[in-house]
Amino acid sequence: MSEPHVYTEHAVDVLGHAVDLLNAGQRFVLITSVGIQGGAAREVGSLAVVCESGIMVGYMSNGCIDRDIRLQARSLLETDEAAKTLRYGEGSPFFDLKLPCGGSLELLLNARPDPEAIRTAHKKLTGRNATLIDHRVPDATGIARFLYSPKPRLAIAGRGAVFRATVQIAEAAGFETLTFSPDDADLEAIKHISALNPVFMSSPLAHQNLPLDSYSGFLTLFHDHDWEPELLKAALLTDVRFIGCLGSHQTHQQRLNNLLADGVDAQSLDRLKGPIGLVPSLRNAPSIAVSAVAQVINEFPSSIRSLRSERQEKAA
Repeated sequence: MSEPHVYTEHAVDVLGHAVDLLNAGQRFVLITSVGIQGGAAREVGSLAVVCESGIMVGYMSNGCIDRDIRLQARSLLETDEAAKTLRYGEGSPFFDLKLPCGGSLELLLNARPDPEAIRTAHKKLTGRNATLIDHRVPDATGIARFLYSPKPRLAIAGRGAVFRATVQIAEAAGFETLTFSPDDADLEAIKHISALNPVFMSSPLAHQNLPLDSYSGFLTLFHDHDWEPELLKAALLTDVRFIGCLGSHQTHQQRLNNLLADGVDAQSLDRLKGPIGLVPSLRNAPSIAVSAVAQVINEFPSSIRSLRSERQEKAA
């Protein structure tokens, strides 16, 4: 890792790097956004890590203050202080560091994070479970407590240009992508994109158990729709958050009629969204992919929820 800054979004990736540093016996500072007023590049609860070499994994701005955060973190490692807070923007002592979006950002820099808490949180997130992390803020009442959800997963079944483009867009959008296709060439073309192994579909009946949960979405991107029914019935047996299908309005209505005739109840069919995409009647694969992934993103809330600790509630 030679770059001084590795831009990554999700807590599971930042915590994964922290676990690697712990395993290597290297010191680091865990950075948490604990307060935001006005506009901000990241949401409250966002995480980053700065190690002794100065490499930062994660980010807190679009470049306007991250360099200073790295310097502040490295300086903290050279002292006996366990933690400190930093404020940027309105009310900050750093008058020469401006937040172009206005408002203010308060950060917690912790040079002695609890190793067990980090390992436990990372294990829960990689196991597709939400996890609580408590951040004790110096000179503050109580603690900053955040609930972190697993990285959103998007399972994509299909073939052809739209399938390939959607996998690329979904991965770039921060989804953990899981791919299914009856076409070896398509799976070969996208196998380097996702960290999860692609799945070859030998027949429409081959996959009755889909690894989908409430932090997942599912898309079927077939022009030959005979591949869809069994996949859709399997997806409807899960608590997947969003199910979308490629095709015209006429195709989608026929899809619903066929599933209804095959014994799927009408209430379950309400979960199927089609035609997929926020922009109608597109004719090129990259645009369809962007439109489809944008619709899925719209269905996912923030992956971080700020909770008030018991001590904070008593003080309020």
